[in-house]
Amino acid sequence: MNPENLLLETDGAVALIRLHRPKQLNALNDALMDELGAALARFDADDDIGCIVLTGSERAFAAGADIAAMAPKTFDQVLREDFISRNWEQILRVRKPVIAAVAGYALGGGCELAMMCDFIIAADDARFGQPEIKIGIIPGAGGTQRLPRAVGKSKAMDMVLSARMMDAQEAERSGLVSRVVPAARLLDEAMDTARTIAAFPRQSVMMAKECVNRAYSAPLADGLLFERRAFHSLFATHDQKEGMDAFLAKRAPKFENR
Repeated sequence: MNPENLLLETDGAVALIRLHRPKQLNALNDALMDELGAALARFDADDDIGCIVLTGSERAFAAGADIAAMAPKTFDQVLREDFISRNWEQILRVRKPVIAAVAGYALGGGCELAMMCDFIIAADDARFGQPEIKIGIIPGAGGTQRLPRAVGKSKAMDMVLSARMMDAQEAERSGLVSRVVPAARLLDEAMDTARTIAAFPRQSVMMAKECVNRAYSAPLADGLLFERRAFHSLFATHDQKEGMDAFLAKRAPKFENR
């Protein structure tokens, strides 16, 4: 796989995907999103990979969707081609954790793509926003739905209706990002976190991710039952026995992902 709009690396059990359209500040177009979906599917299927980091450049994670590509489209075109749904949402089908490492601008589709990841680590210079109202549209990749779940109705309304940007510190206070680190440390922090996750049993990590996501789509009673059955099922794994035996013996566990 030789994508034109991405840079791909692996570091042990961690995959790193960099958005790479530097002249366009990583604006998201069909070609990039097709390549991103393929790369995510490939790493998700790779048994050697336990966690994925998605990042951009120092100037921008992604400055938004490619407006030059969108501008000529008509209602009939976007409806028929299922614009956004067709190729933006592969990331939601990835079972392994995906960490967004965001520096610079994450605007419009860039903010929405970051929110599709499992959590966001932000550089102290990161800026988040949904400025679509300024060009006569609204967010279309989850901005009106995921943003309120992350920061609450009032802040989401403020950002969507006024196009106000949120800096990294406010994003952390509001719950949009998990932590803020110095820009020079961003990728190191994200990769270290990914290595930690990738060292845990794959089945436990995937089930934990599924359970947290279920909290946003199910009533509490249903979510608790889902969690309980996932918890019970892990007692059938080798790594549960190894982890608990190692804890009792005061030694480091040797997980085998089975």
